[in-house]
Amino acid sequence: MFYGAMIWDPWLIVAQIVCLQCLYYLTLGVFLSFLVGTHVSHMSLVYFFDFATITSSTVVGWCVIASFLFSSVAGAGYMIYLIERAKKCLDFSATLYIIHLFICLVYGGWPSSVTWWVVNGTGVAVMALLGEYLCIKRELREIPTRYRSIRCMLNLFQGCPRVWKD
Repeated sequence: MFYGAMIWDPWLIVAQIVCLQCLYYLTLGVFLSFLVGTHVSHMSLVYFFDFATITSSTVVGWCVIASFLFSSVAGAGYMIYLIERAKKCLDFSATLYIIHLFICLVYGGWPSSVTWWVVNGTGVAVMALLGEYLCIKRELREIPTRYRSIRCMLNLFQGCPRVWKD
């Protein structure tokens, strides 16, 4: 997408939200299956959406917490390719976690666990801040040029070796 054009495209925004949400839950499922699946007899949606599973009193609870935090780091990586703009990372990560809150409300009621709020608050902060950092690093990369002479002309011959003879 061309960054100079500020065109309101709601379908693009909805598509980005849906893709980010799907990739987040896919990644969460992979982490849960590796970390939690080794400790429980069968996996279910309880580990995704029930606030009671996010607890610091059991090994499984710590594995669920780690899965959520690893998924937020992966979500920051997804934002580099889906969102591409640092100033939009907070909006998209907050939207992802608000949608997750609504799904949790429907699935298991209001999350009354302090641990759930701390884990998800940390997750949104990690996703937003790391996503902004990664997007800024990508936005500030040097634009590759095809020929060294063009790069030297753009730098106004500062620091470029002399390739011609007097």
